Amino acid sequence: MTQTLRQLLLAIIAMGLAGTAADLLLLGHYEEGWQLVPLVLVGLGLLNVAWVALRPGTVAMTMMRVVMVTFIAAGVLGLLLHYNGNSEFQREIDPTLHGWALFTKVIRAKAPPALAPASMIQLGLLGLLYTYAHPVFHPAWPQAEL
Repeated sequence: MTQTLRQLLLAIIAMGLAGTAADLLLLGHYEEGWQLVPLVLVGLGLLNVAWVALRPGTVAMTMMRVVMVTFIAAGVLGLLLHYNGNSEFQREIDPTLHGWALFTKVIRAKAPPALAPASMIQLGLLGLLYTYAHPVFHPAWPQAEL
């Protein structure tokens, strides 16, 4: 049963990566250098998921951890970049905005969506969850049956 859950989790990660790639490409999220970061990471993530699915060895799983930690870092950076971009735009429109009023306008902005990069954090956490106590790292451990 644990192996089945791991396979389902990997499938969910793959679907999330594919959906994120489609979303970014359809939105044209490649106009500036920083905008390429999530696209490159999603590509690496998809390659890594395929590697882990086909040959789940220690190197593939370690690389999965590295890529997923990078996803989390990129998601946090993306949140900051989206927030700052929205904040600057809102202050150009209304220089008197500050505090809570500014925050709510920035968070509710549609372009760029301030919280969209959180999906990178979510995918990174799912990927790390997939690698947690994986049998390739601990072959002697008995695998729990749920």
